[in-house]
Amino acid sequence: MNRKNGQSTTEKELVWFITGCSTGFGHELAKQTLEHGYPTVVTARNVEDIKDLAADPHSFALKLDVTDRDQAEKAVKAAIDKFGRIDVLVNNAGIGYFAAVEESEEDEVRKMFDVNVFGLSRMIHLALPGMRKHRSGCIVNISSLAGICTMPSLGYYNATKFAVEGLSGALAKEVEPLGIKVMVVEPSGFRTDWAGRSADESKHQIDDYGPTAGEARQHLRAISGKQAGDPVRAAQAIIEAVESGSPPHHLLLGNQSYDGAMAKLKELKQDFTAVEKIARGADFPPAEIELQKQAAGLYSVNKRAAVKDRRAS
Repeated sequence: MNRKNGQSTTEKELVWFITGCSTGFGHELAKQTLEHGYPTVVTARNVEDIKDLAADPHSFALKLDVTDRDQAEKAVKAAIDKFGRIDVLVNNAGIGYFAAVEESEEDEVRKMFDVNVFGLSRMIHLALPGMRKHRSGCIVNISSLAGICTMPSLGYYNATKFAVEGLSGALAKEVEPLGIKVMVVEPSGFRTDWAGRSADESKHQIDDYGPTAGEARQHLRAISGKQAGDPVRAAQAIIEAVESGSPPHHLLLGNQSYDGAMAKLKELKQDFTAVEKIARGADFPPAEIELQKQAAGLYSVNKRAAVKDRRAS
């Protein structure tokens, strides 16, 4: 059973597995799942960073770098050996990188994709067999408002989060008939370490991008630790969504996230409406398509008649 303040909240106790628990959302979410009494696998690249979480009797602390396939396989196996299953996989581990697209260094971009996209997908691949076996489970992918709206200096970070959005959408359609839920979380600015030590930036910066990517990068650094988003409230919202049994496909977190997403919807509608005539004009004319269908149908009828005639003769 799930426990909150000593009270049962559902009939089944949920086993949580959370990546990237050393700081930010991962640490706060793990702290709160443990306070609820949930068995929680807490992971970090350095287990010394999660000593406080490891001290809780409901926790199972493991060393995990999601870019290390061997570590990931061992961590999932250990979790299942310990608790029998994983009910909620939270893919929280992620890093940022600030640079104009032209300034971006390929090795840094690849490192970010390895964590934000391929590390996330690796954990999904490893957790899904058990969830399919039990015909239940919930996968929570931590994306970002940057997976919906773009911003100068975050081009490749945007790309990783757009990838998470696309992967999550397809995954939901594949696994929900099997009793497995997928929720993608899209926070705006929260008081985590994302814009601090967790984010690198390009070593070589181009003056021409100073007013765009440069200013955006400075702004992100300047507001680090002062953002409006509260990680405690965000963690509570994630837990409540999972506990509901019917989590939304998209969980926007923060006023900026909601307002930004709605503004993006309006922008897309305007863009799409402006090119409607062009879009619709790219198909064959309806009359021509109908003639093609009729011709294909007549060909099929004639072909069947010819076969029938041959058999009769």
